[in-house]
Amino acid sequence: MQANARRHAEPPRGILRRAEPDGTIAHERLLPIAPLVPVVAHFWSVSWDLHSPFDAETLPHPTVHITFERERGKARAFVGGVSKQRFTKRLTGRGFVFGIKMRPAAFAALSDERASALTNRREPIARCFGKAGTAVAEAIATAESMAARIELAEAFLMERVHPLPTEASHIRDLVERMATDRALVRVADVAAASGLEVRTLERAFARYVGVSPKWVLRRYRLHEAAELLHSHAPPPLASLAASLGYADQAHFARDFRATIGQTPRAFIALSRIRA
Repeated sequence: MQANARRHAEPPRGILRRAEPDGTIAHERLLPIAPLVPVVAHFWSVSWDLHSPFDAETLPHPTVHITFERERGKARAFVGGVSKQRFTKRLTGRGFVFGIKMRPAAFAALSDERASALTNRREPIARCFGKAGTAVAEAIATAESMAARIELAEAFLMERVHPLPTEASHIRDLVERMATDRALVRVADVAAASGLEVRTLERAFARYVGVSPKWVLRRYRLHEAAELLHSHAPPPLASLAASLGYADQAHFARDFRATIGQTPRAFIALSRIRA
């Protein structure tokens, strides 16, 4: 299937842009073929042509990414677990990053390794996939189109993916529900929705996601908060904090600043300046 015949993925969440680039940055996100839908969220690409360096920042999701980079004539590829901090990459000159975003807990279809072993780490692709990983990285680095990169990535995955364990499938669906279900604001809510005891739930998250249910809830709520505060009519901070399950505005402000690097009020002010 050609890339231009594919459906686009939903707009991204978690991108933090504090300034405009001096040049061009292009994003593309496309969905996988049907056999890979249970394990791959989408393929993505960022390419840039800049006159001066630009710091790209994101709030990572609770998923594993396989990324392929080409910058300043050098090609690299990594398998990255969940990052607990915001991710910052300095973009310079011309280059691209092509990525495979796995669905939550779905890396278990490619590896028996515990997801927690990859948390806050990016490993060279050869560490997880040996010489085959190195070979596909070299092929993707020299491919000249998004369609060609996706074709190579899908062939690589189809040779290696195996059925997702039942428990991992359950956790995958639960994590994705946590992203949108506003009724799930506490770990006890998630445990009740899953039918698991809290400690059993926490063990499953450590095994398949790499972070705790509490961390996932907080990260998704901060994604939502950043999106709402960036809008033309941001909600009052006290009501936003309450709707996201925080005991008070002060706790929300501390979490927001620790994760995003700015207070909510400073974030709103910067968004208005940029608008």
